[in-house]
Amino acid sequence: MSSNSDDIQAAGSDTRPPMLDRTDYESWSQRIRLYCRGKENGLLILQSIDQGPFELGTTRNTLGTTPEGGVLLGPERPRTYEDLSDTEKKRYDADVRATNIVLQGLPKDIYKLINHNIEAKAIWDNVKMLLAGSELTKEDRESQLYDEFERFKMLPGENINEYYVRFHKLVNDMRNIRMTMPNIQLNSKFVNNMSPEWDRFVTTVKLNKGLKETNHEQLYAYLKQHEKHAAQDRLIIERITPATNDQLAFVSTVQPHAQSLHV
Repeated sequence: MSSNSDDIQAAGSDTRPPMLDRTDYESWSQRIRLYCRGKENGLLILQSIDQGPFELGTTRNTLGTTPEGGVLLGPERPRTYEDLSDTEKKRYDADVRATNIVLQGLPKDIYKLINHNIEAKAIWDNVKMLLAGSELTKEDRESQLYDEFERFKMLPGENINEYYVRFHKLVNDMRNIRMTMPNIQLNSKFVNNMSPEWDRFVTTVKLNKGLKETNHEQLYAYLKQHEKHAAQDRLIIERITPATNDQLAFVSTVQPHAQSLHV
């Protein structure tokens, strides 16, 4: 299962890597790798994490020529940044970037345990050694996500973008551990747990789009167009009491508008 907006939050913001959750190391490692790939020279950054830092090596300065026309070399010395080619400088710079990215993705308690390391691979390997053994089993994580999915609903005062981002993150978390769920089940959960002001728009989208062939990204895109009207409906709901007659009055108030909705 994939989408055009994969990992809306999974890869973190553009300026900060995703933060490690010690109960979900596997998901974090996938997300931070995705974050690295999105950066300039991302493949070199991942190479630094996986294979270790670029080795500067040694060189010798040319001192001149011998009477016979040969090259006279000085003693061997460690190479410096100025000795590198443009390609080698990119690899060296990627090492620094890789270290910064991994360190920025660690909470303070984990950082303190491994801050003596300055190489991205050493940091990465140490974090894995610390957390892989204490990570929740796949079964425990799956059960945890199922519970979260069952309880999922729009929160009071939450706008549709915030609701969508939370839902999308939950779906991505499930995909990361290979949890599968029928598309219609995901779509039903998304539209059936919105606040009452969205009811008439949800009804319209069910009748016109259906929930089997579409996906929650498309449902969000449609519903987002009607956010202003939903806000107006919320004001009406807040002005009336939850008595049956008032609920019927609300339905009769907004029903004429529903006829003009098009998907």
